[in-house]
Amino acid sequence: MHRSSVLTLALLLASQSTTRRDLLQNAGLDIECHPARIDEAAIKASLLAQNALPRDVADALADMKARRVANKFPDRMVLGADQILVYKGKIFDKPNSVEEAKTQLKTLRGQSHLLFSAVVVYEKGIPIWRHIGRAELTMRDFSPSFLDTYLAKTGHDLFTTVGGYKLESLGSQLFLSVKGDYFSILGLPLLEVLEFLRGKGICQT
Repeated sequence: MHRSSVLTLALLLASQSTTRRDLLQNAGLDIECHPARIDEAAIKASLLAQNALPRDVADALADMKARRVANKFPDRMVLGADQILVYKGKIFDKPNSVEEAKTQLKTLRGQSHLLFSAVVVYEKGIPIWRHIGRAELTMRDFSPSFLDTYLAKTGHDLFTTVGGYKLESLGSQLFLSVKGDYFSILGLPLLEVLEFLRGKGICQT
């Protein structure tokens, strides 16, 4: 028997990402955003000092974000997410300046890199589900003039994502090929999240 259920309390998103918010809302979910305040740089450094794998770093950050918000709202379902870009074993962070973005993109130009997008869901203060999406992206060998034009046109979006690009906009012109889940590249393995929520009766089956 098919069943449907109405979520009486909105799903809490422990992220300030407008892309993740839009993905969930466009899929018809009622959500509230409560960005988690954690020291990501310190956490990454600690995990990498312990030789943690990049996918485990993404999972740990997503978990910590969800846990932080779940501790404040123990009666709510909380979703935390994080994304890690890896190139030749090195983790790339969001660039803080146009020059940083330019350096990163010049490094990735003509090469392949990996994205790991982790999501962790907490309910009643404990983790109940987690998933890590993976994608491999190959950039084309774009010209210096194209890169300068891209940097000028992209503006603030350079600083909102790891790698300095959004595949759903002008960033698509950076690439030759993409292997893996499109939504994971955007920052959230949406289809897996929706399937989990259907199992919880939050999405209609």
